[in-house]
Amino acid sequence: MNVELADERFLILTDRFSMDHAEGRAWTKRIEAFGTLAKVSGFLNRPKDEDFELVYRERRLQPFWRLICTGTYSYERTRRYAVKVAPEVEASEIEGKTFAAVNGEVTLEGLETCREALRKETLYDALTKAPALGLIEYLKYDAVETRPETLQADAGEDTIVVPPIAKASELIREALGAVIARIEADRVLEEQLRVEATELYYRPVYAFRYRWQGKEAVVEFDGLTGEVKAGGATFEQYLGQVLEPKFLINAGVEAAALFIPGARLAEIIVSKGVALATAPKTR
Repeated sequence: MNVELADERFLILTDRFSMDHAEGRAWTKRIEAFGTLAKVSGFLNRPKDEDFELVYRERRLQPFWRLICTGTYSYERTRRYAVKVAPEVEASEIEGKTFAAVNGEVTLEGLETCREALRKETLYDALTKAPALGLIEYLKYDAVETRPETLQADAGEDTIVVPPIAKASELIREALGAVIARIEADRVLEEQLRVEATELYYRPVYAFRYRWQGKEAVVEFDGLTGEVKAGGATFEQYLGQVLEPKFLINAGVEAAALFIPGARLAEIIVSKGVALATAPKTR
């Protein structure tokens, strides 16, 4: 079995809005952020702007993983084919060979040459480890490639870079499961697994925490789509933390054994640095 791994890539999606714009949009959702109580109060006596206090604001980069895995299998197998014939047929000659008819059928034997090609693209929330298909919307935006050691500098001094909880090696095991085929073969000609893309994306999110009547609530603003959402969270606790190299894949035989249960190490050939299946827009 050949296993090919793409080099890991780290990309920051380019923000489309400023902090001032995000704050202005978030302000329009401040009442909604406090839920039913604030809405009822609004009907009776609409809260004044000065009743709300902005106590904290942040711009953060929130991570998600993009993995593309493929499986290619070529093999041969011998198969028998039952061909129905008329009741009166006793034998049939095909290409110089005579086949006896039994119960209204003649049985032929042939060698099948087979090829299967499977492909799976999966996006994972890097904080929850859960697949998140909706994240594909962010891939249409421009991105700037970076490196773990320069990630914080590229993000900006006042930006919180949220470290991923999910490691790539953990997710690859699951993603490859979708392209590992169970084949019936007499002879395997080709068996290859490829991790064509292992990419950690960072998307910009703004969060604003307001205080009203002794309570606090958060409004989030998406730095790419412009969506404003009442509720959410702030990530002050991650301030100053950056991605560490331990989140990279160890591209060796040990890594292959990790995500190919039951495979014998002697039968695995691992290579690194394959070309990406699709290249994202970068500046």
